[in-house]
Amino acid sequence: MTRPMNTAAYERATSRPWQEWVDALDLAGARDLPHPGIVPLVLADIDAATVKNAHWWAQGITIAYEQHIGRRIPGQRGDGTFAGTVSKTYSGSMDEAVAAWLALVKGRTEFLGLEVVAEPSTSATEKWRYWRCGLVDDSKVNVTVNTASPGKSRVAVEHSRLASPEATAEAKAWWKALLAQL
Repeated sequence: MTRPMNTAAYERATSRPWQEWVDALDLAGARDLPHPGIVPLVLADIDAATVKNAHWWAQGITIAYEQHIGRRIPGQRGDGTFAGTVSKTYSGSMDEAVAAWLALVKGRTEFLGLEVVAEPSTSATEKWRYWRCGLVDDSKVNVTVNTASPGKSRVAVEHSRLASPEATAEAKAWWKALLAQL
């Protein structure tokens, strides 16, 4: 059994002790179900009239249950991989932050010693800017930029599909050092 994260938050949000959640999900056969099969069981037991964002809480309770039964460890995603995210506040608009990011990574053919397998892509919405690439080990890098406050933007780098918590720690340190140059 892995100690799940945030069970006290789930207890407060649902007014139900964590052990009652575990017992109810065990009784419903959740140990034999995949993640998408457990979420509806949790939703059926959440009083949507009193719990705001019931679907969000159901996802969290399901993840904590999967940690509790040893199916995943904290930080592990449903597919067994891990992700690390770091961010930095940039003085300037979203477009200025993206331009600074593009200048920082211009000409790079690898990140963290991993070759970029395809030309990075960019996209934008009114509230967000995106930069993405895939790496040779099948991991993905997703950079998002949004307005943090007037005149400041938040640049976040998520490196996903990592193999272990150790790889996540290494990636976070590497991306943090790169962002420090922004």
